[in-house]
Amino acid sequence: MWSRGRADIEAAPFDFNISTSAFHALLRDAHGIALGLTAFGAAELQAAPDLRVVARIGVGYDNVDVPALTARNVPLMVTGIANSPSVAEEALYFMLELAKRGAAMHAMVRDKHWTDRFNNFPHDLFGKTVLVVGFGRIGTRISRACLALGMNVLVYDPYADAPAISAAGCVPVDSLDGALGRADFVTIHCPRNSETNGMFDAARFVQMKSSAYLVNTARGGIVDEGALHAALTKGTIAGAALDVLDQEPPSPDNPLPGMPNVITAPHMAGVTAEALERMCVATVQNLLDVLDGKPNMDHVVNKEALAQG
Repeated sequence: MWSRGRADIEAAPFDFNISTSAFHALLRDAHGIALGLTAFGAAELQAAPDLRVVARIGVGYDNVDVPALTARNVPLMVTGIANSPSVAEEALYFMLELAKRGAAMHAMVRDKHWTDRFNNFPHDLFGKTVLVVGFGRIGTRISRACLALGMNVLVYDPYADAPAISAAGCVPVDSLDGALGRADFVTIHCPRNSETNGMFDAARFVQMKSSAYLVNTARGGIVDEGALHAALTKGTIAGAALDVLDQEPPSPDNPLPGMPNVITAPHMAGVTAEALERMCVATVQNLLDVLDGKPNMDHVVNKEALAQG
């Protein structure tokens, strides 16, 4: 299907759980590869002598050896904003679900506990303060949505331009620690790397309001799950919504999915039917663009690979 209209392109579909040996055999003649969940490291690169481009069907690339690709002058392409609206919507849904206590309200009607409705009131997002961690493709979108609902939006992103944040109607903060105590909601939209791994730990949870909620639709590992469990158990914070976990699927003894003040999802924020279609189209276009010598630079992760090549 990828070669429709392109006689010079031959597609070789493979399953995400393909064996290593079979994957390496396919790579021998590959000029481009589209990756879903399949890991790609130095061994895969060595198996692909003619490789010219690697494209992720998405924006994350935790399981791709980017330095190895760069050393071979092979660009890694991602799908830009293809799933950004979907992730931003999921983050907003999580915030609304936590504030409105949707599951609990449904249970009251279903289980004929109508009079319990006054025991624990839901909350408005209007007038509340949200701290958006990361002001990239998704962070900018969730910020606009929160502003539209009448929320006060703080933004922490050491790599974003403060005047641009202000121009968007948000308040830039230069200290995560200094902003946590002001937020009713904290929503995470940054990559997982050496700077952000374990960023939300016990010390950070102590700084949050006891009525505050944490939302993570970014990557597992940014949140210290042991510290989060302790904070939720002790009432240090009110609740959390997690689309991502450090280990996926979670181990059976992970207590977070079973907690009454936690909402989870199986890493699906960016995988709606519409987002998947957009990502697939963008991935194929990324492959063709590089092979045609006109890569979309906004989608290139390791731009130095092109400069070196």
